[in-house]
Amino acid sequence: MKSLFKKKLPPIVGLDIGTRQIKAVWIEQSSDGFVLQGYACESISKTAFSERDIKDYEAVSLALKKVRSSLKTKLKHACVAVAGSSVINKVVHMSPEQNDHELESQIEIEADSLIPYPIEEVYLDFEELGPSEAYAGKINVLLTAAHKELVDSRLLLAREANFEPKVVDVENFALGNAIDYFYTSGAQDQPICCINIGASLLQVCVVHHGEVVYNKEHGFGLNQLINDISAIHMIERDDVERQLLEGTLSEQWKDDTLPLFAANLQQNINRALQMYMSTLHAERPAKLLMTGGAATITPLIDILQQDLALDIEAFNPFSTMKISDKLDAARLTRIAPQLAIAAGLASRSFTTWHM
Repeated sequence: MKSLFKKKLPPIVGLDIGTRQIKAVWIEQSSDGFVLQGYACESISKTAFSERDIKDYEAVSLALKKVRSSLKTKLKHACVAVAGSSVINKVVHMSPEQNDHELESQIEIEADSLIPYPIEEVYLDFEELGPSEAYAGKINVLLTAAHKELVDSRLLLAREANFEPKVVDVENFALGNAIDYFYTSGAQDQPICCINIGASLLQVCVVHHGEVVYNKEHGFGLNQLINDISAIHMIERDDVERQLLEGTLSEQWKDDTLPLFAANLQQNINRALQMYMSTLHAERPAKLLMTGGAATITPLIDILQQDLALDIEAFNPFSTMKISDKLDAARLTRIAPQLAIAAGLASRSFTTWHM
């Protein structure tokens, strides 16, 4: 009976501003489950980013406005995310029974020794995770710091496109939320290991019992494959990306370009998994979820599955959702793994958030 009168939280658009594409997802929750009400995916023209820093604001702004138009909604609330070397996550161990003000003061002292930037140049946030198993009488607190310029640039651009950002998340934790809410095939007692391969980053996210227990970023992505195809086949880079996404690229690239990229990717995944296993003293996972642009390339997944001797599944966060009749379901199926982070950001509308 209590749930009948529970205040419904306002929907929030998950806005994933990547270095080559902007993805947006709008999900609502009903008594029957989740409903995908809208999605959009727009390429960013030119080389708008250097690493994760925005260099061409006009190009990013134009893509955001196209996303805004494609969503066909009056919703303004949005959740954006940050990633890269200027975002730092660290679990620190604190004394319990402190109020928020006391905890915040202590966190600032801890952060000053952990962050390689002046404290006034970063935004800080923290969340209590519960009692520490390693340190008796302490609680684990997740400390997150992000360079102000990284955050402010995304907030400014989102507002220019008539969004109102209410939440700033971290990409790896958004990926964890997507897995927690929308992945239903994993064994409940086993960690779920996800590899997200975007344009410039390979991100590892391990979720266990609904919590992100490990996350790490590595500097490797699809840019290498796209650059190689562009050089070998003498095709403009933007055209390579578009044709890869649409599946219209000449089949020849699978023979002359894909094998080398797959071998490099395999090495990077093995290295990333070894770091995860060493850090948590964990066993090698028998299965990987894959998201990002790489997960839409079926021949690549086939090669990796054979060479890594792992079961690899391209994660479609919408596979068990009801899809609005207004949406292009065929296109959604093709690009769904690319929308995983955006889906995780959109899931922030299912739990309360504070300013």
